[in-house]
Amino acid sequence: MTRLRFLSVCLVVLLLAVASCGRDENKTGASAHQQAPGQTGGAGGGKAIPVAVQSAFEGSIASYYKATATLEAEKAAEVLSRVTGLVASLSVEEGDVVAKGDLLLTIGNEEYQLRVQQAAARTANLRSKYKRYESMQAEGLSTEEEFETARSDLASAEADEGLAKLNLSYTMVRAPFAGHVTARLVGVGQNLSVNTALFVMADFDPLLARVYVPSREFNKLRQDQLVDLVLDSSGAHLQGIITLISPIIDPASGTIKITVEVAEYPAGTRPGDFAEVQIVTERRDGVVLLPRSAVITEKGETVVYVATKEGDQDQAERRLVTVGFTDDENAQIVDGLAVGELVVIKGQRSLKHGTALKILTSDGVATESAAR
Repeated sequence: MTRLRFLSVCLVVLLLAVASCGRDENKTGASAHQQAPGQTGGAGGGKAIPVAVQSAFEGSIASYYKATATLEAEKAAEVLSRVTGLVASLSVEEGDVVAKGDLLLTIGNEEYQLRVQQAAARTANLRSKYKRYESMQAEGLSTEEEFETARSDLASAEADEGLAKLNLSYTMVRAPFAGHVTARLVGVGQNLSVNTALFVMADFDPLLARVYVPSREFNKLRQDQLVDLVLDSSGAHLQGIITLISPIIDPASGTIKITVEVAEYPAGTRPGDFAEVQIVTERRDGVVLLPRSAVITEKGETVVYVATKEGDQDQAERRLVTVGFTDDENAQIVDGLAVGELVVIKGQRSLKHGTALKILTSDGVATESAAR
């Protein structure tokens, strides 16, 4: 009897175990065939990642040498006093634009006028004396020595009169060239000596940028080559032209001086403005390009993600590429990508090879099937 009960209990336990295994198997099978909400059945599995794509395209790209330079005036000079005296009046102020020969300042000139009159009177007297000796010489009434002395005295007097007139003209200080008055250094009533600085002038047309380029770039540059500049103060884009290339290399720095002329620039641009100078050193045409943002580095490898098709599902293909030139917007792909292939340009950092994609248009709407 006891043995019979023991066998009955074992049979019940065995039946319960079999029933439990059946329920677990049914549950597992249902899970394997059931798809979580929002998931797609693409080759990559998992939830589709929304991304933006763009086709690789053919175009041109260049390498640049970039440097910072200070814009300078082509002409800049101090205007100096050439005679002594008191400043009688000012005709211009800082910031004024003047033409060549315009009056800048007047020095009191009464003394210089009297010197001119005095020199003119002496010249007139000696000219009369010379004419008398000239007539007497013709009649043989004077010696050759007296005649030559009279002629020499007249020439000396005429030179003194010319010098007096020249000094008088220096009392009217005029602009040596057209440009801007950048500084006034004296005031009315100030006593001047010879070579006192009166004004500083500069000609802003054109402006110059002097750039020091490594000597290895020398053979890639030429006169009349166009150069791009970006003003630091305003971000304005300018264009200049190389006018001078130094024939020597600075032994201390190993650089060559390049002079860039900027003929056109926005109002308000002044000497002293900083500008980033970009000089093209090499240009490549007909190459494969795509936005720089599409290229990422993963584990020391340069990759892009290409949108491909697996059945009805768009998915990501991780592609190793070789990058050539880059600029502010685009990157050249030397190897690993062909023109026309769709490349992920936004959202690629969350992708892996085979990830399912939801390709968005520019307005954020998913496309039916953009990958080819």
